Amino acid sequence: MTTAQAALSGVLVGGLYALMAIGVSLTWGMLKVINLAHFGLILVGAYLSYQTATSWGLDPLLTVLVTAPALFVAGAVLHWIYDRLAISELNSLLVSFGVLVIIIQTTSNIWSEDFRRMSSGDNPYATKSVTVGEFVFPMPTLIAFAAAVILTGAAQLSLRRTFVGRALRAFAEDRTVAAAFGIDHRRLGVLLAGVAGASAAVAGLLWALSNAITPSTPYEWFGIVFAVVILGGIGNVAGTLLAGVLVGTLSSVVSVVWSPAAAPLAVFSAIVLALLFRPHGLLAGRAAR
Repeated sequence: MTTAQAALSGVLVGGLYALMAIGVSLTWGMLKVINLAHFGLILVGAYLSYQTATSWGLDPLLTVLVTAPALFVAGAVLHWIYDRLAISELNSLLVSFGVLVIIIQTTSNIWSEDFRRMSSGDNPYATKSVTVGEFVFPMPTLIAFAAAVILTGAAQLSLRRTFVGRALRAFAEDRTVAAAFGIDHRRLGVLLAGVAGASAAVAGLLWALSNAITPSTPYEWFGIVFAVVILGGIGNVAGTLLAGVLVGTLSSVVSVVWSPAAAPLAVFSAIVLALLFRPHGLLAGRAAR
């Protein structure tokens, strides 16, 4: 029963991993930008949710109404700068890392290096859970998983069924041909980057619901998020959700049956094997783009 509970908890946590990874996956796969600054936007989203909930007394979930528009603009502006400077895919890795360092230092100057966590009075979800039989589902991770499913479904539907989504997929496949058919890649790129920024706001909020935050927290996310992005397939929305669930489940189960220290070893061993047999991701051939 302990193992089953660990597996279910891992599935829910995997939804949060997918939320954190989807923005990185889409901007990398479609805009050819490896945007490490996305981790900084998640951090800012977490801090803004914390500050808004504790200072204004808002329900933590409602703070996304403030943070999502703000980070939509931040994500769009960042990509506009990348595009105007004609930064290549490789250079975007270095430039965005510099932006991430600036964001981390700025949050440190504003909120200090101290751990920040919403109190139970500000965060009514922290101590709540849903019980089904003998299984317990913590409310924060349950909300995160539900949000991941909803946002992933919406993104997949948009990419498949809307004109903007089809234009983005065409642009990702061949920029020259897409431009010849009148697709304005600059506007589409800014729009997609803005949506990725808004997704960072959601991920930051849901991280803050159940975890303490510090300015250095993004460095802890690198390994797990890039594992999800690569395992799911770069630019593949559905694959990102599946990979997040698999990584979360594997990590949680190994932590229980073996040890927490062995979880990263198991996760990255699985990723190496997956890349050997499925080098383009778990859902290769069904990519959103």
